[in-house]
This record gives sequence, C-alpha cells and structure tokens, in this order.
Amino acid sequence: MLSLFCVEAKAINYTPDLKVKPYKPCSNPSHTRCTCMNPQPVLSDELRKLVESKLKINLDGIEETLRQIFQVQELSLEALKDTMQTLEQSFNLLSQKWNLQILYILFLRKTHTGFSQLKKILGVNSRTLSDKLKILTKHGYIARTVEQGPPLKVKYSLTKAGHDTILLALPFLYYSSGNLARKD
Repeated sequence: MLSLFCVEAKAINYTPDLKVKPYKPCSNPSHTRCTCMNPQPVLSDELRKLVESKLKINLDGIEETLRQIFQVQELSLEALKDTMQTLEQSFNLLSQKWNLQILYILFLRKTHTGFSQLKKILGVNSRTLSDKLKILTKHGYIARTVEQGPPLKVKYSLTKAGHDTILLALPFLYYSSGNLARKD
C-alpha cells in the first residue's frame, strides 16, 4: 500500500491500483481551504520511482518509434510548421491557468463534482471557473450534467478525452516536478 500525504501530513492511503481509500474529513468548521478537507496528494519517493520507471519505458518506446519513422521519412520544415500549427490549439488550451488543475481534480475525485466544490478546492473566482469549465466542455474534455429540482445542480466529470489527456499529462508533470525539485 502506498501512502501520499497532504500538507497537514495526514495520510491518504492508496491501494496498489492507486485508488483512494476513504479518509476522515477535517471536523474543524473554520478550515475552509484546509488540506484535511481537500487533500493535496504529493508523490512519495516510492510512488515517484514507480511513475518514473514506467515513464522511462514509455519514453524509450516513443523515441524508438520516432527514430524508425525519421529513418524512413525526413520531416521537412513545411511539414514541421504544419504539425506545430495543428498542435498549437491543444498547447494553448492545456497550458492556460486552471485547466490542468480542473482535469486533475475531476480525475482524482472519480465522481461528478459540483461547481461550488471545484471553486472551493481551487480557490478561484466564479467567473474564471465558469469560463474555464465552458472552454473545457466545448473542447470535449469534460461533461456538464444538470440535475433538475430545487436547487438546480450542475455537476462536471471527465470525458474519455479528458481522462486520457490527464493520464498522459500526469506522468509528464510528475517527472517535471521531480526534476525541478532536484535542481532547487
């Protein structure tokens, strides 16, 4: 069993398949942004090594595939320019503030998450969050579900594209954060 820790150093237990086991939420009502209520998982050394070893295997496979492609076909400057233009929209969307954080939260929660829950976790204003959710919904990364009845509830969850995107982004982010931490 792997253990991740929130800033308050209260353990969040993960099973080997990385599913979160229930934790006891903080009972202090004054803790509005408490990490006990909104745990911020940090990679333990053991989990970081596991992620890095799996990432190394994937990186080696990608590098070998690209090497084989470029041996057969050389990439012209025009083709490189076209490729970069097609990727630009994705780069711009995912690099905007809050977008990856929203996807990450929805990925970790594994359930539909309400607007107010996202707002509380992120500490972002309503207008910004609403704009980000609209953009991510428009591009197919998240699904918006409206539950009728007083009060009207709006819930968000990852689509297949959002799920796959965060699965691809997380190892990169963990790997990058590990390299940044080593240089400090």
